[in-house]
Amino acid sequence: MSGQAKLVRNNDGPAAPLYTSPREFRAGCRSGQLSLLTRNQCPGYVQCALVALPKALAFEFMVFCQRNQKACPVLEVTEPGQYEPKRSAPGADLRTDLPLYSVYRNGVRVEDVADVTRLWRDDLVGFLIGSNTSCDLALQRAGVQTERYRWPLTTSVPTEPAGAFHGPLVVTMRWLTPQELITATQLTSRFPFNHGAPIHVGDPAVLGCDLAHPLTGSPPPPMPAGLIPTFWACSVTPQVVAVAAKVEFMITSAPTYGFITDLETDKVGIP
Repeated sequence: MSGQAKLVRNNDGPAAPLYTSPREFRAGCRSGQLSLLTRNQCPGYVQCALVALPKALAFEFMVFCQRNQKACPVLEVTEPGQYEPKRSAPGADLRTDLPLYSVYRNGVRVEDVADVTRLWRDDLVGFLIGSNTSCDLALQRAGVQTERYRWPLTTSVPTEPAGAFHGPLVVTMRWLTPQELITATQLTSRFPFNHGAPIHVGDPAVLGCDLAHPLTGSPPPPMPAGLIPTFWACSVTPQVVAVAAKVEFMITSAPTYGFITDLETDKVGIP
C-alpha cells in the first residue's frame, strides 16, 4: 500500500500529501522530490531532531544531553563518519533522508540544504533526539487537538551546562482545554524518549518565554478563553546550545523538518 494516502492541510500552508510509511517518506526525501514539514507525516512513528557534530565534541554533547534529558532524550548515536542509524531506521541515510537540513559554521547558520552528502565528514557523530511530535497520533486518539495552538519558544531557563555546551531551554507551548491538559499530561508521561510530561502549566512569564519571537511561525494571538498554556521541553534545545557554544561545524535537521524513524511510538513508551 502506498504511503501517500491522502491530503492534509497545515495551518500555514496548502494541502500536502500525507505519508504513512517512514521508508517511503525517506525515499522521497532521498530522491529530492519531497520538502514537506514532518509534523503530520507518518503518524504513529517516532520523529527525531538530528544533530551531527565533530567527534572531538561528541562526548561533551552526550554529557549535556544526559544532564538535560527532558529536552534532549537521545535515541541513537552513530559511530564517527557513519550515517546509517542502524537501531532506529536500518538502511536509512542521515545525509539525504530528511526534507531539509541546517548547516552551521562557528555557531552561525550559514545555509539550509536538502542534501548534506557533500558536507558529511569522517569525524561527524550523529545524534537522534526524540521529538514531542511523535506523540501527536496518540494525543489525537485520546481527543486532544494537535493541529493548532502550538509554538516553539526560547525561555530564560538555563540548561545544565557540560563543557562548551550551555544555553537556554527551548519549549513547545500548546494551548489546551482543562480536559485536554489532563489527558495530555497522563499520556505524554508514558513517552520519556519524546520529552515526557509537561514541565510547566500556566503563565509563560514564569519561564521567561519570548512570545514575540517564536522559533518558527508567527507570534501567538490573544489566547481564547478557556484554554491553558502548557509547556513541554523541546528537541530544538540542543541546537540552540550548540550555536551558543560556537561549534566549528554542525549539521542539524532544520526546524520543523525532522527525521522519521521506523520505531513505532506506542512501542517505545511505558505501558
